[in-house]
Amino acid sequence: MNWEMLFVGLGLALFLEGAAYAIMPESFKKLLVAAAGQPAAKLRVMGLTLAALGVAMIWMVRSL
Repeated sequence: MNWEMLFVGLGLALFLEGAAYAIMPESFKKLLVAAAGQPAAKLRVMGLTLAALGVAMIWMVRSL
């Protein structure tokens, strides 16, 4: 495993999350309130779907 790539990926994720909160904080407040009202099963499916998309993207880029 390449630790440098792991930390670059984590840093990029933190940057994107922080930038989104900094650029549109009111929209994220609304998003969090809407997410809190969703059933746990729906959030779990959404999270697993996003995780699978992320893995697929990494796999595609790494296979080039």
